[in-house]
Amino acid sequence: MKTENKSYCLDYYNRKRILTSEVTIGSLKIGGKNIILPQSMTTTDTMDVAGSVAQSKRMIDAGCELVRLTAPSKKEAEKLGEIKTILNKDGYHKPLVADIHFTPNAAEIAAKLIEKIRVNPGNYADKKKFEEIEFTEESYQEELTRIEEKFTPLVKICKEHGTAMRIGTNHGSLSDRILSRFGDTPEGMVESAMEFLRICRKHDFHQLVISMKASNTLIMVQAYRLLVMTMLKEGMNYPLHLGVTEAGDGEDGRIKSAVGIGALLEDGLGDTIRVSLTEDPEFEIPVAQKLIEKGNKTKNNLIVKTNKTITYNPYEYNRRKTNIQHNIGGKNVPIVFSDLSQKDKISTANFFGFGYNYSINLDKWNLQDLAADYVFLGDHKLDFETPGTLGIVHHFHTWKENYVGKSNHYPYLKHYETDIYILEKSFFLEIKDLDLPIEFIRQNPHAILVLTTNLNNKTQIYRYIRTLLDENQLENPVILKYEHELTDLEEFQLYTASDAGNQFIDGFGDGIWITGPQPLQIINSLSFGILQATRTRISKTEYISCPSCGRTLFDLQETTAKIRSKTSHLKGIKIGIMGCIVNGPGEMADADYGYVGTGPGKIHLYKEKEVVRKNVSEEEAVNALIDLIKEHGDWVEPIL
Repeated sequence: MKTENKSYCLDYYNRKRILTSEVTIGSLKIGGKNIILPQSMTTTDTMDVAGSVAQSKRMIDAGCELVRLTAPSKKEAEKLGEIKTILNKDGYHKPLVADIHFTPNAAEIAAKLIEKIRVNPGNYADKKKFEEIEFTEESYQEELTRIEEKFTPLVKICKEHGTAMRIGTNHGSLSDRILSRFGDTPEGMVESAMEFLRICRKHDFHQLVISMKASNTLIMVQAYRLLVMTMLKEGMNYPLHLGVTEAGDGEDGRIKSAVGIGALLEDGLGDTIRVSLTEDPEFEIPVAQKLIEKGNKTKNNLIVKTNKTITYNPYEYNRRKTNIQHNIGGKNVPIVFSDLSQKDKISTANFFGFGYNYSINLDKWNLQDLAADYVFLGDHKLDFETPGTLGIVHHFHTWKENYVGKSNHYPYLKHYETDIYILEKSFFLEIKDLDLPIEFIRQNPHAILVLTTNLNNKTQIYRYIRTLLDENQLENPVILKYEHELTDLEEFQLYTASDAGNQFIDGFGDGIWITGPQPLQIINSLSFGILQATRTRISKTEYISCPSCGRTLFDLQETTAKIRSKTSHLKGIKIGIMGCIVNGPGEMADADYGYVGTGPGKIHLYKEKEVVRKNVSEEEAVNALIDLIKEHGDWVEPIL
């Protein structure tokens, strides 16, 4: 599908930041030509003024530019002024943001006290009972009128007091009305926000920041893109707050955040970001700063001069059609490469790093869940037998001299002119930067293309290669190779996931190959993590875990760790862990099972969106969750 006149992006092939309107938030300005700012949210109870002040200080000291606090009722909203006064008195002048959900009068109080409020269209003025309602055009318009009447007082207060507002739509908390008309879709998310934006415009109020958050990175990226396109069509260009909600913790949370946020930053979208980790909020800030730093890199970029447009629909997922070479391409899940070419010597012990364990006593290989599919050996030769499930790739001359005719051994060509006439089976062909030999590829449909570049703008270069392949109707499978010489582990994870996210979210890529100065196990886990985060290959349990806030009714970090320790072997199962009813079940919209705090020491358990056990004691809830998984036939015993 061509997308002329439907663009969310200034230039698909060159990184250019879209110019949004400028919004003033206290002493800060967001949007326009201002730098992208990191922000976070407290996990304290807002009624605990001393605790909220102390945590806000730690966040600001870590580099947080906006501090958000929850205000679920009037009493919390009233405390915000006290918190602000103490922070200012102690020399902390960063703007505060009130997080509002179901209580309009709390929003109206907060808007008079602090610099910014956040409202969620799905539950600010709408109802959420997971009911399917049939609306006529007339009854739908009546609902819009009711929403306008409920929302307008807040707009007028913000305008009078110079208070900024974030209209923050969440995928999991769309109203029953929106769900009934649009379904659980990016279109529904965008329309939910646009209804509120149109009301603001009617009252000439424009101090607005917009967000489209989801735990599913595909939904999140598509929704932001669709929002930008829709705003531009209606003459709006408000700044964007980027975030993947309920990303989780540790490596998975960082990869998932980088995939979603990075995909948008690569296309020039985003004015402020929040990385939602199930960790203390001050730990979110360095992650956000590193993503911002990557997005700002302008050196070592190749300018692509073209008037071409993209050949796919960026607002929905459709995997690029490719032919099948062995287990690569077609409907096969993307494969994972490992690389031993830089080792001094190859032994069976090296294979442990990418998921293969050799037992000397039993003389057999054992495969882990995260076992790579191919390994590149370069010029190395093997003096032992390898698993039949593993593809072995050699430089062309090494393959020609030692492995011609041997199954599961494949040649790798860096130059397509090389002695090619004997290659009648699958082979790997390196494509460096934009050097794409169209006619050679046309004559060799069994070539598997490996895209590689040392340039920084990998997203744009790989996207342009895709355009050329599509225009020439070439359906060769493509492996995306990413190399970063970064010794900082977190940077390595964030940069690589940010680069790769855009392509896999857009259905481009039949495999991933990561290299760099990190241990093989780290690289292998990162490869599978990126595919998991883009929903292109599910290889482990997924945890949709909220980042905690003042509404949380149990220790999220401790509980998440406990649940993970007992369920991490359940490959492909999605478990939502939500601190309160605000974030669940809506925010864990596509989870298979849910663990949601509903009161002090009380947990509701969900099967998908349906609550199946209520008010389970916190002491028994984890075991009850396991029992629930067993009842529905999704439990397997861990291999010890």
